[in-house]
Amino acid sequence: MPHDLFEIMSSTRSMRRLKPDQIPDDLLRQVLEAGTFAANGGNMQTWRFLLIRDPIVKAAAGAWYRKAWQEIVGPRYRTAAPAPGQSSEQFARMLAAAQHLADHIHEAPVWIVPCAPGTRNTGSSIFPAVQNILLACRALGLGCTLTTLHLNFEKEVEAALSLPEDVHSYAILPIGYPMGKFGPVRRAPLENVVYQDRWGEAYQA
Repeated sequence: MPHDLFEIMSSTRSMRRLKPDQIPDDLLRQVLEAGTFAANGGNMQTWRFLLIRDPIVKAAAGAWYRKAWQEIVGPRYRTAAPAPGQSSEQFARMLAAAQHLADHIHEAPVWIVPCAPGTRNTGSSIFPAVQNILLACRALGLGCTLTTLHLNFEKEVEAALSLPEDVHSYAILPIGYPMGKFGPVRRAPLENVVYQDRWGEAYQA
């Protein structure tokens, strides 16, 4: 397993094909603790993490996730161009993996659902914790992906998760041992996304 932070970051891919094998409690505790190490506004730590193993809960929420993919998100992706730095073949493989996740998300042995009380906001104190969880999973050899498709049916999914009315979910993180192999992430070159001193001015490496 990798221990270099930059190696971990550069190979933390979305792993959407997961084995149903159970994950040891001590590994899950490490992953959850990593989430709590994240930066957050005023160190108020208002995040809450719902750990879901119950197959009935996953099946109920997963049905809405699958509906969101089939009726809303999947059709949109299939008519879109590949992401920056991605070939058409790679894009097709990503779509196939996303379809697999939609069909099998309920079979992932564990979900972590990051939540927060109060009015829904941008999640600025939630998503640093989510990134820590993703990196911790990679360091421990666990597959994981960040998905927010369920928010297309937010009320229905949060009812299936039995969340209180004043608590909102911000993502679902299905976790399991990956069927495939970890590999380098594919991103556009820095020159495409970084400006120097003024907007539009070329970045000088």
